[in-house]
Amino acid sequence: MSGHSKWSKIKRQKGANDAKRGAVFTRIGNQIAIAARGGADPDMNPSLAMAIEKARAVNMPNANIDRAVARAADKNAAVLEEITYEGYGPGGIGLIIETATDNRNRTFPEVRTALIKNGGRIADAGSVMFQFTRKGVIVVNTTGEDALLEILDAGAEDAIEEDGMITVYTDQKDLMKVRASLLEAGLKIEEAELQYVPNTEIEIVDEEISAKIEKVMDALDDLDDVVNVHTNAK
Repeated sequence: MSGHSKWSKIKRQKGANDAKRGAVFTRIGNQIAIAARGGADPDMNPSLAMAIEKARAVNMPNANIDRAVARAADKNAAVLEEITYEGYGPGGIGLIIETATDNRNRTFPEVRTALIKNGGRIADAGSVMFQFTRKGVIVVNTTGEDALLEILDAGAEDAIEEDGMITVYTDQKDLMKVRASLLEAGLKIEEAELQYVPNTEIEIVDEEISAKIEKVMDALDDLDDVVNVHTNAK
């Protein structure tokens, strides 16, 4: 299994830029509100704990986090739903677009327009999804063979060292367990979440197509309702 593609790295960098203008707070707030449906105590709700970790990683104020958690129990708040769209981008790459929205009639046209304006298109349900597998992905701030062996002993399916980090892949049902084991071992986790990991990657060597892919990824990432964008571009 390959490591994080350069598109994942671009997304992480862009997330840091988004944090400066606050746009990412809306996205993570929605993720927290959805996760909090499983319980408002992060000690008893690992999904909520991971969402709160993500919020703190971008310096989201505690007041914002608390409001997002409370939103799950607020009967007057707009109901959030998670919707996943499939699409194609420049060069025929596959795209999985995860959203959290209180108005699907707003979100779908925005996603479709972002794709069409940047050389992509919406795909029929299932036509792209089969090219990906849902997995747990953990990025650990460590390096070295000893760390790799420790991570694999914790139940990871695979672990790859690159760019001063180790990217860990788990079965989706094992994400919480492996994450807990790594924390107990004293390892620093930069991010941990479920992602759509491509079964086979498409290597992009044409610079023009590469630039177009970055443009469509940016356009999708700029949408407030978009939580994650996954691609099989390499």
